[in-house]
Amino acid sequence: MSRDVQVTFDAHDPKALSSFWRDVLGYVHPGPPGVELPEGADPLAAWDDFLAGIGVPAGERDTRSAIEDPDGRGPRLFFQRVPEGKTAKNRVHLDVRAAPGLRGEERMAALEAECERLVKLGATRVARHEPAPPMSAGHIVMTDPEGNEFCLD
Repeated sequence: MSRDVQVTFDAHDPKALSSFWRDVLGYVHPGPPGVELPEGADPLAAWDDFLAGIGVPAGERDTRSAIEDPDGRGPRLFFQRVPEGKTAKNRVHLDVRAAPGLRGEERMAALEAECERLVKLGATRVARHEPAPPMSAGHIVMTDPEGNEFCLD
């Protein structure tokens, strides 16, 4: 039997980091449980209202955030505030599949275009790895705004 997977990020600012990854992946912030959001409503504002309404102190309302694939295919991403900063390279990272099926220069051009978009969102470019057939089609290593490594693949 298969299982659903949630990927959890430790973060300094869960709301900001979840918003970055929402924009990278085309995900959405879900609304609070039992709250029907009108079209165009801000789910993060709804969460603030929901948490205030159940008595969560203001200083604790930004300790968690989540995003979900609106098509229901990808894993849910959960972001939780932790006191410590990032100290080492990730042992697990996301590969953002920005050029599936493409090869050679066409692939690398697609990855470069996506890299440019993500830098504008707050990512940092780390390194470009050229294609090395048959084992590697080429990729770009980046970090998110909190320094977590990921690859454009």
